[in-house]
Amino acid sequence: MAVATETPFHVLAVDDSLLDRKLIERLLKTSSFQVTTVDSGSKALQFLGLHDEDSPVSVHSDQLDVAVNLIITDYCMPGMTGYDLLKKIKESYSLRDIPVVIMSSENIPSRINRCLEEGADEFFLKPVRLSDMSKLKPHILKSRCKEQYQQEQEQHQQSDSNSNESSSPTNSSSSDSSNSRKRKAADDEILPQAIRPRNS
Repeated sequence: MAVATETPFHVLAVDDSLLDRKLIERLLKTSSFQVTTVDSGSKALQFLGLHDEDSPVSVHSDQLDVAVNLIITDYCMPGMTGYDLLKKIKESYSLRDIPVVIMSSENIPSRINRCLEEGADEFFLKPVRLSDMSKLKPHILKSRCKEQYQQEQEQHQQSDSNSNESSSPTNSSSSDSSNSRKRKAADDEILPQAIRPRNS
């Protein structure tokens, strides 16, 4: 089986403005990202496999093939704002580790702080520039490391529970091992005296 070349990171870009959507798509593609664009928060949730409501739906297998590594969303959108989308993503068990970047043309510190406190990884002021794209990859790599760590922890917990199940059913094996330890201790007490060289 041939080793696949590294696939580009996939970014979901959410903006109700066609012009801004085209700009962010071009910047992301120039920076070697794979891009999917949608024009609303609810369409973003649909793409991610969540309904607009609180209840999650099962993710289709074809959506799983196109994993989203980062979401970049406009703050001001009709219906669901970027902040509302951020909250929905961070409330979802399956999506909360995906980094989210918020964009806004308004530099309002309280808005920026609110988004960062809710779990946004970055806040870009519009117009977004090519230099901003370099700030995205570290967030993706950090979330990937976190994901791998969590998977390793889950595997350790599964293997620990499996080994506990296999070692606990018989008490006779544990009593046999304790008897052999007692015998070995008794042998150790006798043997050193017999082997000790005489200094006479």
